[in-house]
Amino acid sequence: MDEQSPAPFDVDFSRASIARVYDYLLGGKEHLEVDRRAADAARNVVPEVAQIAKDNRSFLRRGVKYLVRDAGIRQIVDVGSGLPGEDNVNEVAQAIDARVRVAYVDNDPVVLAHARALLATDEQTAVVTADLRRPESLFDKVTALGLLDLDAPFAVLLSGVVHHLSDDDDPGGIVAFVRDRLSPGSYLLLSHFLYDDESRAHALERAFLHGGLGSGRFRTWEELRGYFNGLELVEPGLVYANDWRPDEFTPSGSPVHTLYAGGIGRKP
Repeated sequence: MDEQSPAPFDVDFSRASIARVYDYLLGGKEHLEVDRRAADAARNVVPEVAQIAKDNRSFLRRGVKYLVRDAGIRQIVDVGSGLPGEDNVNEVAQAIDARVRVAYVDNDPVVLAHARALLATDEQTAVVTADLRRPESLFDKVTALGLLDLDAPFAVLLSGVVHHLSDDDDPGGIVAFVRDRLSPGSYLLLSHFLYDDESRAHALERAFLHGGLGSGRFRTWEELRGYFNGLELVEPGLVYANDWRPDEFTPSGSPVHTLYAGGIGRKP
């Protein structure tokens, strides 16, 4: 991104963006100096922090493959989808079944502009401007698209997004609302920064919160299990992200293995 060029949409160049920081950590090109400073603040305390972003992306890819190939899901709502990159959700899903329909949801204007340009000719995929902190409005907008039938089974992806909700946002209540909106046979995929009694988690949380990004909460196993209340966890359950059905592309021996968790739950 060129910070000197006028933006075609409303972008605050003075503040780091979660999506652009994530893009930077993944080796992308859509980031600004303010985003690099925020990412480097985290890298200063955990040099391998970029691996967390890569581990999350790997978990998401495996999770989407499971949902489409094994669980038979053909409708996906990807909340906080972030900037398009490699192995986008629609690409992974539609490589298995071209009929899969995907609604991407984000509130970042850069993400929305890139996603709409990329998906302009894809009739099976759409982009929605919405914020997870207002879940009722989010689902209303997804329904208004007319692309998905939310009375039939679908999957909601909360990949690396709930940890950017503060405690004051009531993440437990928000995720409970999402669970309540799931139709029977639907799935929730969730991944999150993990506090597993490790000092690096506290240090990294402080860097995220006070190093320019302003969000990034690490939560305990107990807190994360609460997000799946009332759902049937898919084996192997809620685990370190790289332990969830690893394949030949899953990193082994990740230096940040214990800092990230993920799971998928099914609504009976």
